[in-house]
Amino acid sequence: MKSGFVNIFGKPNAGKSTLLNALIGEKLAIVSHKVQTTRHRIKAILTGPGHQIIFSDTPGIIEPKYKLHEKMMQAVKGSLEDADLALLITDARESPEESHQIFSSLRLKSPALVIINKADAVSEESIKVSTEFFAQQTYCKQVIVISALKKKGIENLLEVIISMLPEGAPFYEGDDISDLPTKFFVSELIREKIFLLYGEEIPYHATVLVQEFKEKSTLIKIGADIIVQRDTQKGIILGEGGKMIKQLGTLARKDIEEFLSSKVFLELFVKVRPKWRDNEMQLKEYGY
Repeated sequence: MKSGFVNIFGKPNAGKSTLLNALIGEKLAIVSHKVQTTRHRIKAILTGPGHQIIFSDTPGIIEPKYKLHEKMMQAVKGSLEDADLALLITDARESPEESHQIFSSLRLKSPALVIINKADAVSEESIKVSTEFFAQQTYCKQVIVISALKKKGIENLLEVIISMLPEGAPFYEGDDISDLPTKFFVSELIREKIFLLYGEEIPYHATVLVQEFKEKSTLIKIGADIIVQRDTQKGIILGEGGKMIKQLGTLARKDIEEFLSSKVFLELFVKVRPKWRDNEMQLKEYGY
């Protein structure tokens, strides 16, 4: 039996969450084209014949501006400490030197694979240049070229990962695919729709807290608070005549029903909590 922790690192928007979902075959990590969508370390458990891999999607590596950012970077630090294998993901369209600076700064103790993602968006010559560049780096055991969105190269990547895992008993029993509670994924699916529907600052100033989760005979009743920093942001979330929050609720409910395989009644409330991103107690309350 082979088992171990395989943790994904990279710049914001390199495709970490899309890669995690492709490796697991389920949508566990929320995805957006906007940067800094991932705020938590999300563990996903893949158990197969003779192996158990605990993948971790981590927040994109940034310079912290708020306590919230500090918590996000702490999640990255924790992932560095327990990794048996690191997946260092880079966007094929960006210069390899930029990602190299970040990968070098991690000071990895574990072996690492460099994953060149979004390979279908650039020329073969460009891929060759990036591959040769990373292959020369001391932290890199192997370079693997993929398109996480199109699931190209994922099978090959999994085979390489399994070959590099240490031997050992599984860490988790049963068929769970994460160690995080269902309420966490529900709040993340709502937050994903905030990234989808609202522009500019709103997604970065908002978080979601599930207050009620009741399983009834025919459906699941969910009540969630959307936390923002200012009254003007509350107005934007609600929209004229409540139009925007209605749209948000409809989109989120569809995804939650698919995730839970159950009918859902979803109620959303908007609360204003000034400067919550810099408030230690509130960050703890909201799960950071």
